[in-house]
Amino acid sequence: MKHILFVLTLILATSCSKDEYVDYTEQNEKEIQAYIAENNLNAQRTTSGLYYVINEQGTGEKPIGTDRVKVIYKGYFTNGEVFDESSEEGASFILQYVISGFAEGMAKFNEGGHGKLIIPAHLAYGSSQHNNIPAGSVLIFDVELVYVNFKTENDIAIQNYLTENNIEAEKTESGLYYVVETPGTGEYPISTDRITVTYKGYFLDDTVFDESTSDITFYLNNVIEGWQEGFTYFNEGSSGKLFIPAHLAYGNYDFHSIPGGSVLIFDINLISIQ
Repeated sequence: MKHILFVLTLILATSCSKDEYVDYTEQNEKEIQAYIAENNLNAQRTTSGLYYVINEQGTGEKPIGTDRVKVIYKGYFTNGEVFDESSEEGASFILQYVISGFAEGMAKFNEGGHGKLIIPAHLAYGSSQHNNIPAGSVLIFDVELVYVNFKTENDIAIQNYLTENNIEAEKTESGLYYVVETPGTGEYPISTDRITVTYKGYFLDDTVFDESTSDITFYLNNVIEGWQEGFTYFNEGSSGKLFIPAHLAYGNYDFHSIPGGSVLIFDINLISIQ
């Protein structure tokens, strides 16, 4: 698919080239200025030489370089020729792995924002030809920042799962959801407690990724944030479910059989507190 290939080209942007280096900075600047004037754009310039246009700022989170984002985009040259575009759903990638102009530009938008990036060659592929992008090319992107770090995406997915399965859950300020199905009679744990539990962990498609085969005991402050917080809503002898978004679990990166950005669901039983 086109957008997958393009994400790969972004990742490979820093690869070395044997071609002789050519400085296109002055030529690119003239080309960009001409494009801005011809299209009557209200573009802002950064100290790096990137130009950007904010049509809508957005109201959500603003990404930083290590964040994973989902972006709907179309990339083209100043003559209007399109060299790549995402699907209607957008493409997901970590900003630190893309060309510097794209990473810098996306940090100008909040989640839900959209606009345009005008990227000179020194912030893209420089003086090397890259696939169908000629050396020294100015790249233009129409961009829409859909999600940052899966937070909004995960929350929507959890809410859809709850609705589809007729589950009423409590949501905390952190974004964790929980359901106490069977109340206990004992005390509630705190983060430094050692507890004994059984559990089953699965994804939103009900695929099981982990399950205890017997009671397990651990210190609560040594597990993922979603468990650290979640178990404090259960007292000794209780059972229920935790719905944990990625930012309270393993974040943007794959962890063993758990893909980056995954919502994790746990059926839990709090047996005892030591």
